[in-house]
Amino acid sequence: MIRIEMIWLALGASDLRGGIDILLAQVLRGFAGGAQAHHAYVFANRRADRLKVLVYDGVGMWLCTRRLQAGSFAWPRDESGALELTREQFDWLVAGLPWQRL
Repeated sequence: MIRIEMIWLALGASDLRGGIDILLAQVLRGFAGGAQAHHAYVFANRRADRLKVLVYDGVGMWLCTRRLQAGSFAWPRDESGALELTREQFDWLVAGLPWQRL
């Protein structure tokens, strides 16, 4: 089981065609202290119908992908920055639900 203590949204649209190295570079540029152990970093494409979640487990990196068949994820409109989510907000986000209402 992957232990996740904090979940961060990387605000704005990300180019999800790249893999771990591209997204890790975004974490290093956009988050103070770089990738932290047991933190998850969530990225979305411009249409917000795809997410990638990058997790550093203290030993290596994990990369997960989620795609909606219809509709889009409730992604903030801010163009840059980061936002911390609770586990419940994350669960709603990946289900395509309006997590901001929690």
